[in-house]
Order: sequence, then structure tokens, then C-alpha cells
Amino acid sequence: MAARRPLSAFWRDQSGATAVEVGVIVVLISIALIGAITVLSDGIKTAFTKSADAMGS
Repeated sequence: MAARRPLSAFWRDQSGATAVEVGVIVVLISIALIGAITVLSDGIKTAFTKSADAMGS
């Protein structure tokens, strides 16, 4: 019986699950940001090029 106490405490502990959930959220946000940057990169490059041309550099 004494050996089961630490094992049952381990199964009830939720701190690891919370860390995994936060990790999944961070990964999903990172994927969304990478996708947005990939889609918008040409437009941003064009805008900076036009601005630089307008300033004469």
C-alpha cells in the first residue's frame, strides 16, 4: 500500500498537463505568426521599397 501513495499522487498531479497545454498554445501561436509573416512578406517588402524610393535612397 505504501508504494501506491506516490504513484496515485503522481496521477493526480496536474502541473505537467498545464505545462503541456501552455506549450501547445505557444506552438500554435508561433505557427500562426510564421504563416502571417510568410503571406504578408511580399507586401511589406514592396511598401518599404516604395518608401525608400520616395525618400530618394
